[in-house]
Amino acid sequence: MTKKQKKVLYRILIASALLVLLHFLPVSGMLAFALYLIPYLIIGYDILRKAALGILRGQVFDENFLMAVATVGAMALGVYEELSGGEGEFAEGVAVMLFYQIGELFQGVAVGKSRRNITALMDIRPDYANVENENGELEQVDPDDVEIGTIIVVQPGEKVPIDGIVISGSSTLNTAALTGESIPRDVSEGDEIISGCVNLSGLLKIQTTKEFGESTVSKILDLVENSSMKKSKSENFISKFAKIYTPAVCYAALALAILPPVILLFMGREAGWTTWIIRALTFLVISCPCALVISIPLSFFGGIGGASASGILVKGSNYLEAMAKTRYVVFDKTGTLTRGVFEVTKICPAASFLEEHGGNAEYARQALLEYAAYAESYSNHPISKSLKEAYARTIAEDADAAMQAEKRSAIQSGEALQPGHVTDAQEISGHGVKALVDGKEVCAGNAKLMRQMGLEYEEACEAGTVVFVAVEGAYAGHILISDVIKDGAKEAISGLKAAGVQKTVMLTGDNKAVADSVSKALGMDEVRSELLPADKVAAVEELLAKKAPSEVLAFVGDGINDAPVLSRADIGIAMGALGSDAAIEAADIVLMDDNPAKIALTMQIARKCLTIVYENIVFALAVKAICLILGAVGLANMWMAIFADVGVMVLAVLNAIRCLKVPKN
Repeated sequence: MTKKQKKVLYRILIASALLVLLHFLPVSGMLAFALYLIPYLIIGYDILRKAALGILRGQVFDENFLMAVATVGAMALGVYEELSGGEGEFAEGVAVMLFYQIGELFQGVAVGKSRRNITALMDIRPDYANVENENGELEQVDPDDVEIGTIIVVQPGEKVPIDGIVISGSSTLNTAALTGESIPRDVSEGDEIISGCVNLSGLLKIQTTKEFGESTVSKILDLVENSSMKKSKSENFISKFAKIYTPAVCYAALALAILPPVILLFMGREAGWTTWIIRALTFLVISCPCALVISIPLSFFGGIGGASASGILVKGSNYLEAMAKTRYVVFDKTGTLTRGVFEVTKICPAASFLEEHGGNAEYARQALLEYAAYAESYSNHPISKSLKEAYARTIAEDADAAMQAEKRSAIQSGEALQPGHVTDAQEISGHGVKALVDGKEVCAGNAKLMRQMGLEYEEACEAGTVVFVAVEGAYAGHILISDVIKDGAKEAISGLKAAGVQKTVMLTGDNKAVADSVSKALGMDEVRSELLPADKVAAVEELLAKKAPSEVLAFVGDGINDAPVLSRADIGIAMGALGSDAAIEAADIVLMDDNPAKIALTMQIARKCLTIVYENIVFALAVKAICLILGAVGLANMWMAIFADVGVMVLAVLNAIRCLKVPKN
């Protein structure tokens, strides 16, 4: 709860205590008015101020104006009755304002904390660039001060500060923060390189081709800052309702105070101004929508609470309302629909290698994986880690796993099993590795390595990263490493379509083959691959332009590179368990367990919540209309009207509590 919300809570508690105390105190007359004015101003001074500012700005008819007129009218009616020799009632005006503030507090808590500055969380912004000075020493300078054509040095573990071309060195780059590309990219001399990537291994010298302000990392920051300004949001439901309801009841009350007496005068009868003014003030008090101002925020609050209990964080009632109208859902791939963890998914030994191992396919696959894992044992490349982890798992499944714990630990840590087991290991930049395993030459790497060795090899029939293995100069087979689709991802897509989503789209920085493979497996309607963050934003802009104004487009992502798109979409949905801080802060809805199936559940919760809201609106307005008619003709006094209003409010609140029960997914 924010400091402002805590202050409102304290005011509610103080005003409630004073209201209860005054009820039991034997006070009357103008002294009672003066005493009741204290809790009234404590709880309602900000509403009166907002109403006055609205009048000065020409924005008269809003919920603040309605609350001010209704409660001031109730207090004025009490004063009039006191001056007329009767007994004035002042508790109603205070109670109405108190109920309204409670409803506003519920709404404020439901909305939650306001989002912090997204840019502050985006750690892709480099703090410095390394430039060699006259003495050949590295000097850290502000990236803004680096001119085009300058030679900068990027050491292992550092971010690339400015776009450029590699003029010396080779390395592996982690580009996930920028492109969402699932596998680190190898670069060498002559390759273009974009800012924001993290250098994982070798030392790179880069000649800059752009100024920092025009580099990729700067453009991403600009996208985040600017796209949030264009975000479409649903208006507060009560405010939209009040734009019609408030002027209607105010003009009706004014007409009730003036027209009947004027008509009676024309008819030659006594005008009865006092009677009709009292009826008009009663009409205003009756018109106060207590049932709506409490039950509507409470319905949304219940929906948000029910969603939270299911691991779905909704940052505001307007986002819950918008989810009910979602017709387009756009997904990032890595970390959203897939685990973002790369595993060995297929081992394909060559026919000759299979024959060498007695035609036993399982034995041949185990031997091929073992050769590759040992050859890669000294490398820290992500692909090497995947091979070593896969081989370690096979050892864990062995009957003698307990006896081989030391062996398994050695492989996972990249150490040789025993002295001399792996010798002469060397990395061939941009190609792979070569090592002697038990005296046999083993080469493991990409297709370029096989071509360099003059070997014929079999192309992989599935999408993913392929590690080709050669033993003693002969092609032995290949191992497929790919990102694994999340459990339930396919069911999540079918669930969305069952919930009324018209189109599902996948946007990814991965290569086309991988993207198409995942899209086909999941049953996506459309896929776009090899995209940078700016391309993703452009794709979402295109989809937004095609949809109807009443339809909502949701984007689901998890990485820093997804933050601009999350901000631009009508609704941004982020993965909370593994998602980046930037994505979580930019999103409107966060799935705390990273389960994409929760998106369809969120839509169900939103639709149930809106149904209950509409039920309360129709019920409350129907009863309110009857009371207003009875009050206008003098058949309902103030207490009858308040009793009816409180009864409607209680029923509406009980109905709103149903939102806490989450539909079965």
